[in-house]
Amino acid sequence: MQTLREAELCFPLLLNSSCRKLVLPQPERTISYLLLSSMSLLTVTLNLLVIISISHFRQLHTPTNLLLLSLAISDFLIGFRISFQIVLLDGCWLLGDHICVVFIILDYIITSASIGTMVLISIDRYVAICDPMHYPTKFTQRRVKVHVCSCWAASALTQILLLRDKLMDPGSSHFCYGECALFQDQVSGLVDLLLSFIGPVSIIIVLHVKVFLVVVAQARAMHSQNAAVALVKVRVKKSEIKAAKTLGVVIAVFLICTCPYFCASLIGQDQSFNIISDTFVICLFYFNSCLNPLIFAFFYPWFRKSMKLIVTLQILKSGSSDSRLVKSVQ
Repeated sequence: MQTLREAELCFPLLLNSSCRKLVLPQPERTISYLLLSSMSLLTVTLNLLVIISISHFRQLHTPTNLLLLSLAISDFLIGFRISFQIVLLDGCWLLGDHICVVFIILDYIITSASIGTMVLISIDRYVAICDPMHYPTKFTQRRVKVHVCSCWAASALTQILLLRDKLMDPGSSHFCYGECALFQDQVSGLVDLLLSFIGPVSIIIVLHVKVFLVVVAQARAMHSQNAAVALVKVRVKKSEIKAAKTLGVVIAVFLICTCPYFCASLIGQDQSFNIISDTFVICLFYFNSCLNPLIFAFFYPWFRKSMKLIVTLQILKSGSSDSRLVKSVQ
């Protein structure tokens, strides 16, 4: 009987303080392992291709693509984070409380930076569509780099301040040894929810509604003979509208994948980073990072061509960074 009990514990030597293992049926465990492994590998690989493409080819060094680079970096790191779900399949964290709290804070920072980048992408498209005359001066490469760095720095600072108590006293909120979950107090949880979801999503929705209205207005003006003056005043490039539609798909997929997770937090469920809690919601949340490069591959010819050059190792040739991928890059 004692042997059976010890086998159910994460740390058999700590009988009184160890967490119990989650005993999954073998078919469910195998499916979970294969699903998480495939998702992690695909997310890391596809986003790495995006990172190499935008970093290597000079033609892709545009303000909008720098924002996509930031998004790909965060998605790439999330791909590595998914692999830790495999470690937690039995509900046991074996790396100690200090590594656990650092892991959780980094997870929060990456997720927050990813959402912040989505806001920057929405602002970029809003200015490109609604104020095309001033877009080249407002969104230069240098300014976008500053905005991206500020986004990551603000995400890091905000999450460290919100979770400073957990950082100072790791494991203080854990019920047993071998647990790696975050239990926030009500105030910190609401502040984090406001800064990480409600606020950014509200900005994203408002900006994209305005972009949609401008695109619709321009489409009507193009079919109206009496709107020639209006067309001269506000003429948006077709490439900008196409980019807005593509990034609109990215934003829509992002909302579909992340809303269930944050809605669960909003109605009071504990925000746990353990696959035990809610496998479907968490997997859907992280699956968004895998879908983004697939959207790029579907809508952007430059990504498909750059991916072919990378896979065939053509980028190792001298002067490959100056390759002309497409006539116009957006």
